[in-house]
This record gives sequence, C-alpha cells and structure tokens, in this order.
Amino acid sequence: MKDLTHIYELERLLQDAHNDLVRQARAEGEIAIGSVCSLIPEPLLNLPGCFSVRLRAPRTGSIEMGTYYMTSIMCEACRAILERAIEGGYQFLDCMLAPDACAQMNRCVENMEKLQLCSQEHFFVTYADVPMKSDESALRHYVRQMRQYVLNPLAEHFRIDTSDEALREAVSLHNRICGLLMEIAAFRAEDNPRITGYEFAVLCLATYCCPKAPLIPILEETLAQLPERQPDPHSSCRARVVLAGSEIDDPELIRMIEEAGALVVADRFCLGAFPGREEIRLRENEDVLTGICRHYMEGGQCPRFMNTEKIRDRHEYIHGLARRFHADGIIFQQIKFCDYWGYERAYGTRVMREQYGYPVLSIDRPYAVGNAGQLRTRVQAFVESMEIKKLKEKNVNLR
Repeated sequence: MKDLTHIYELERLLQDAHNDLVRQARAEGEIAIGSVCSLIPEPLLNLPGCFSVRLRAPRTGSIEMGTYYMTSIMCEACRAILERAIEGGYQFLDCMLAPDACAQMNRCVENMEKLQLCSQEHFFVTYADVPMKSDESALRHYVRQMRQYVLNPLAEHFRIDTSDEALREAVSLHNRICGLLMEIAAFRAEDNPRITGYEFAVLCLATYCCPKAPLIPILEETLAQLPERQPDPHSSCRARVVLAGSEIDDPELIRMIEEAGALVVADRFCLGAFPGREEIRLRENEDVLTGICRHYMEGGQCPRFMNTEKIRDRHEYIHGLARRFHADGIIFQQIKFCDYWGYERAYGTRVMREQYGYPVLSIDRPYAVGNAGQLRTRVQAFVESMEIKKLKEKNVNLR
C-alpha cells in the first residue's frame, strides 16, 4: 500500500520522549505532566495550559542502573523507565501525577523523586489512590482523590484552571482525538484492511506521548486519505488477531507480529485504542469530574479492577472486539514480571479458549522486543495452527 502521509513524521516523534511537539508546547509556556498509568484520567492532565506525556523508554538498551535500584524481578518496563530517567530523559517534566495502582511503577516513580532525576524548578510528585472495584462508593473515593491529588496541586503550583468549564474543554479535546481514531479504526474491520495494525499503533501511541492539539490535523488528513487508499490485493497476513494484555509502548512489537503473518485488527492493551480511545459521555445531571471518573472506572479494563463483574466484563469485552473486527484468534501478552497481567493472562487465556472457543497464544515478553526470534517463531506457529483449524472446519462443512 502507499505510505500514509504522516507515518514517518510520527515514527520520528516516537523515538524520543522529549520530541519536537513536546518542545514546542514547552516553549509556548505549557506545563508538561508525566503520566505513568491510564487510571489518572487524561483530560485532567490536559487542561488548558498543560499537557500529558506518557512515560516510555524508546530505543532501550541496557537497564542495569534501573535494575540496581529495583532488582531483577521487577517489571522490565518500570526498570527501563527509571533507566531513562537516570540518563536524563525526563528533565523537561514539570510534575508527575501518579496513581497508587501498580506497586512496581510506584517504586519507579519514587526512585525518580528521591534521586531528583527531574530538575525543573517547581517539580513535584503526587500519588492518588484509585479503585480496585467498580461501584458508587469507589466512584466517590475516586473523585475525591482526583480532586485532592491532581486538580488541586495543578491549581496551587501552576495556577491551572480546574473549573467545570476547563474540564469540559479538556473532555472536548480528548473526544475529538478519540473520535478521529475510532473512525480510522473502523477501516480495520474490512476484509482486507487499508491500514495495518502497526500503522494504527503509531497513530494511537502518538496521542498518548505528545500534546494532543497539534495531532488533530494529522489525524484528520490520515482519515481523509484512507478511503482512497488501495490495500494490497494479496496480504501477507494469513490470520486476524486481537492483541490484548499489558502496555505496549513500542509499535515494533506489532510490526513483528504482522511480519510473522498475524494482522492485528484490534488492540485491547494499555496505550491502545480499546478502551483508552473511547469517547467520554458526560451525564447532564452529574458534575464534570464525577462524569470523567465514572467513564474511567466503569469503562476501564485494567486487571486492577478485581470484582467478579469486572473480571467477566473483561472477557466479554475481548469477545466483542473479536466479533466486531472478525478476528480468528487472540494473543495475550504481558511484560515480564507484571503482577496484574501475570494473573490476568493465565486466567484470560483459559477462559477465552475454553468458554469462548478462540485459539489463544499466551506469551510473556521482554520490554524491549527488538527482533526476538523465539517470539516470532511462536507467532508463526500460532498462525499455522489457526490456518489448520480453518481447513478442518471447512472440510467438516463440505461433508
């Protein structure tokens, strides 16, 4: 297929946390907020006058110093982010607003704070408690925590407007980005999609790692380009998969999966489109902050939510994506030593295979995948198993 106009520009931006769009926003006086988890609602970090940057460590090499401070049995993503901070990769941040969600990421942020790895004059860190279940009591607690540890510090330290009007403006910007991405994602449901999983991952990841407003023209132009884009008549991908699991902040993993023959048609992982890029619907009879928190609590698919209803909902959610995008199978992946997704991957693999009937590949992986030959081989074998399953079903139907 003909290359998308902005794909190389976005790939370049994703090579550095302190990229050109971040530099431009900082030069214009905006406040850069470090984000490490989707349980701090993005609109709260993108109020007028500030913008969020999801922390990641592109082009990771050695993580020896991160391992020194966090030990070798901690999540590799947390160690890689700490390593990048030690290298000076996040000096541009004005503050970090973190949830008390993943203990390993908390240790990473605490090390960054104690070692004073961000040197902006008024730099500070807050930690907010976030719910582990989804009910009205948890929602009230969630709202109080977001007010106390996110909105109030922004107003006190940087005089950021945290009024309902400002929150609505932030939700409007968020929804504009999400609406464009969902329209682009719809093309992935085609029999022969005119956008690859890798290309979509580049577009989507940029919206987590860069100021949002400058990305709107890029997404609009991409959306306008897709209806005229002609897909390759013979795709090299031989099966369609939903990719689920822990955060993927490097599109190269998806490129490798697609080169191995599995087209990624939906992404249910942290930093993906589902549910992270679904629009926020505010209720007329509810204040804006409560509405935002309700969206993230009720729609959230993080395995931190441990009540039975949310666990069942996560399986049904993946099933819904597989049907909507006509997936042949599911790949569950997790970064090594991820506590939450270690349990979720094991249980979810069994449920999706035995109760829903999907072929499932279950993998744990290093943070920096590169050209992991063993992982590529496993994906290729999984694709072949799905092809064999299709042939058997076809033969049965012909009898």
